[in-house]
Amino acid sequence: MKIRLIPMMISAALMAAVPVMALAAGATPAATTTTAVTPSKLVLDNSTRVLTTLEARRAEFTTDRAALQKFISGEFAQMFDSKYAAQLVLGRHGRGAADADVNRFAKALTNNLMGRYGSSLLDFNTRLKVRIKSETPLRGGAMVKVASEFTRQGGDPIPVDYLMRKVGNDWKVFDVMVEGVSFVQTFRNQFDEPLSRKSINAISADLEAGKLQPTTN
Repeated sequence: MKIRLIPMMISAALMAAVPVMALAAGATPAATTTTAVTPSKLVLDNSTRVLTTLEARRAEFTTDRAALQKFISGEFAQMFDSKYAAQLVLGRHGRGAADADVNRFAKALTNNLMGRYGSSLLDFNTRLKVRIKSETPLRGGAMVKVASEFTRQGGDPIPVDYLMRKVGNDWKVFDVMVEGVSFVQTFRNQFDEPLSRKSINAISADLEAGKLQPTTN
């Protein structure tokens, strides 16, 4: 069964490594921080917590889309390494690019996706269960791949893998693979041709204006 890749990627990424204390309004800060747990535990614990939060605030988010967007943007910004992901998406086009240009592209891409697909979280099945399959260190432990799957009643499991890297004392997600399809690779392929014709800033401006709409097709 094919899934809507971008909404699922965003949903999956949101559930991967959000700081525990930031999720539920009024929640007591957790004693365990991101520095004390493994990437696999982050994925499992925070997936469960975000699903619970989405269910608890579903009525609020349904009537107040501004609150939904604030929730999405805030949590996504905290856990997703958007600049590093942007560098990977830019690929050869980003070599030697100024930090300001890469940062603008990262923000423009993220905002474009959040604005277009944020509401899909309301359709997310919060009765899914998350199962960790494996955790594989990469590059001497500086990065890690966490393989997981979402299990659902009456349907096949949905494989969701996270690529994470150490940023300071925290683990952050920089790529999500749903059913084997990479967030980074999908967009690197899509942006290669436009970036061959235009500058990074010009592409960022198109994203900001909605003239360029990344897709999974």
